[in-house]
Amino acid sequence: MGYRIVVAGATGNVGREMLNILAEREFPLADVAAVASSRSQGDEIEFGDSGKKLRVQNIENFDPLGWDMALFAIGSEATKIHAPRFAAAGCTVIDNSSYYRMDPDVPLIVPEVNPQAIDGYRARNIIANPNCSTAQMVVALKPLHDYATIKRVVVSTYQSVSGAGKAGMDELFEQSRNIFVGDSADANKFTKQIAFNVIPHIDSFLDDGFTKEEWKMVVETKKILDPKIKVVATCVRVPVFVGHSEAITIEFEREISAKKAQSILREAPGVMLVDKRENGGYVTPVECVGEYATFVSRVREDPTVDNGLVLWCVSDNLRKGAALNAVQIAELLGRRHLKKAA
Repeated sequence: MGYRIVVAGATGNVGREMLNILAEREFPLADVAAVASSRSQGDEIEFGDSGKKLRVQNIENFDPLGWDMALFAIGSEATKIHAPRFAAAGCTVIDNSSYYRMDPDVPLIVPEVNPQAIDGYRARNIIANPNCSTAQMVVALKPLHDYATIKRVVVSTYQSVSGAGKAGMDELFEQSRNIFVGDSADANKFTKQIAFNVIPHIDSFLDDGFTKEEWKMVVETKKILDPKIKVVATCVRVPVFVGHSEAITIEFEREISAKKAQSILREAPGVMLVDKRENGGYVTPVECVGEYATFVSRVREDPTVDNGLVLWCVSDNLRKGAALNAVQIAELLGRRHLKKAA
């Protein structure tokens, strides 16, 4: 006997990946439903490579009673309306939006990092999925923190346009094409031209000059990994379709060499170490697309501080940064609490 799973926002980038990953990982399903806004009602969407198609249902009148879990990829405003309704009906919500992440009664989970925190899900029957840039970073940090205790993290991100949804991907494509043919490259989704450019601005600005995206990385890392860690982030949008990259500088309480860090990361769950000190001996965003792992490269010692390391981290933001992590949470919930699968 398997689980009855709802994918909300099934027609979006992340929702489609959720369906793909459920199929790829052979998640034990008794039934699966694709729901979205009324605009997509009646559309058909593929479920994995089997040729099976799901007819999209309208979330406004979808009855969650009798469904085990719902993977939400519908944005904060819709989540605010529908997550409590699903949760009250007994359907555990695994939410990809930012709405519940800092709620003290909602666990914020990366299964490789803090699986035990899922035990608090019963308070609201809701589990939060972290920000895409946070998720991949804490996967890389966790095993190093366990060994040498992290004091401080300085991270600069290079985030793909898929993090801004389909509109972001369309804008990069259209601007690139227009530039090649000599047409104007007007910015609509982003604040400036994204094609052949980088934009040091993701999400809204806060009073202290940081952006909300940068704030998310700080507070989410503390909630998931350790509240004592000091974190500062600069988040940059780059003209890459899929795949977030991060340059991370880490200061530890105890000594840790680059060689020891490589050895730890080589065995760490969810991490793939690709670190050859030669041309091409590292992973770039193009190579991580469609993969499950968080790739770590260019591990080296920081000579400017005691007990410091610097590394490069790359992951498919639609997968580990969103859809894969949500499915992994569902798998973890099933193993630890629901236990319905045969």
